[in-house]
Amino acid sequence: MIGTGGRAGADRLTDMLEEERKYEVRGDFALPALGECLPPGGRVVRLPPVTLTATYFDAPDLRLARAGVSLRHRDGDREPWTVKLPAELPGVRHEISRAGSAGEPPADLVALVSAYSRGARLRPVVVIRTARQAYELRDGDDRVLAELADDTVTVLDGATAPSTFREIEVERKDGPRRLLDEIEAPLRQGGATVTGFTPKHVRALGEAASAPADLVPPADLPRRPTGGDVVSAAIRRSVGRMLSYDPLVRLRAPADGKTAVHRMRAATRRLRSDLRTFAPLVRADWSRSLRAELKWLADALGAARDAEVLRDRLRRTADADPLCPPDAPVVARLDAQLAARHERALTGLDEVLRSQRYLTLVEALVQATRDPLLTPRAGSRADRLLPRLVSRRWRRLAYGGKGVDGAGDLDPDAPDGRWHAVRLNGKKARYAVDAVVPVAGGAAKKLAKALAGVQDLLGEHQDAVVAAETWRDIARAHPDDHALALTAGRLFERERTVVRAVRADFPRVWRRATGGRRTDWLS
Repeated sequence: MIGTGGRAGADRLTDMLEEERKYEVRGDFALPALGECLPPGGRVVRLPPVTLTATYFDAPDLRLARAGVSLRHRDGDREPWTVKLPAELPGVRHEISRAGSAGEPPADLVALVSAYSRGARLRPVVVIRTARQAYELRDGDDRVLAELADDTVTVLDGATAPSTFREIEVERKDGPRRLLDEIEAPLRQGGATVTGFTPKHVRALGEAASAPADLVPPADLPRRPTGGDVVSAAIRRSVGRMLSYDPLVRLRAPADGKTAVHRMRAATRRLRSDLRTFAPLVRADWSRSLRAELKWLADALGAARDAEVLRDRLRRTADADPLCPPDAPVVARLDAQLAARHERALTGLDEVLRSQRYLTLVEALVQATRDPLLTPRAGSRADRLLPRLVSRRWRRLAYGGKGVDGAGDLDPDAPDGRWHAVRLNGKKARYAVDAVVPVAGGAAKKLAKALAGVQDLLGEHQDAVVAAETWRDIARAHPDDHALALTAGRLFERERTVVRAVRADFPRVWRRATGGRRTDWLS
């Protein structure tokens, strides 16, 4: 389970990770004995057979199916409406279900797939009936380790493929991932064929549903890539990341160990930075317009992300010294204020993601992956062109310019704002180096890793600065609340202690980033 999301008062949404494998079998396939796959005391439990009728919704061009996304209504389920979204691992999907009557899909589920539908009207495209015989594979404690479904599928409407087929699905429950391999062996010996991960409705709809998605993924670079090849791959990578987090942001769910808001914001800022770094290779008018809209989105994501960070820092800072904790009721009041701020930011972000302006941006981003508008200079060899462009970012970070200090001579007593400016330059330099790792090789990879350390340290500095200012501002807003003033003052000093520690440690981290000939390739 990933979590429960949605605005207060909205219907419940449940987001789960579903991991399964599919196998094509003939009509006379005999299910093998699977007891040997289970631990001692395990057993296979046959469930009552069921018949399931599912209606799948999509745009006329099947853009959801082609993107690996589905929206269906299935009769007989406790929560008959389900959205399935691709996850990072093969054979793993996010599954979100909710209650509701048949007919028009629920608006909140339609919103969950809007990064893929891009506002297109969704209508029924295929109806399939599944005669299912399911089996639970249980251990000695009666835990369900996996579930096997033997399905005979009949296409009732919308068929462009064979109208009847049979397949086996094995879904992991509480069992280890290796259990799927152990179950697969006897299935294949019995004649089952691994088919990859093709959902039933995609198989029923035929070739049109299996065509490439509108969102073009980054491809392997040619042996001698041009600058345009590398920039196109960077654009596709960032756009893919951004849009994959869109549904999880709407669900307010975590993603890869961090919040989806954090991940989506990072991808948005990376894309903006890449468009600026590689400006000579992309059409100026096209890039300028796209960067402006990305900034609008990044600002909305940033407000929600900043509130997240403050709540997290409040807990960390309050718990920093268990022997001398701050006033717990006051900390709870501070957290309540931050929670309200966070909720307002998330509500504002919801409105942004529901807007026509956002859908227009998504359409432009998808188009950017299909046809990035490049300049003639992008046709030059990447290994000759890109290091010069990246070196500009590096020099700005290392040596400064236009009123911004260089990281190499950053004054430990400089105002917070000057440290923040270096942090921004560090982020841009890291993004630029990351983008050219495929052509610059190991030295660039080492530099990118070192710059990540610089960025993390300067990010800790900025978070502590903002948190300290927040505690001080809250106290100033309540001058007669002495308990609040005392607690906020203690939190303020703890954050400023972090600031001083970061500044003391920064020269060591910077020397590490610049040592070992990591930057030689830039010249």
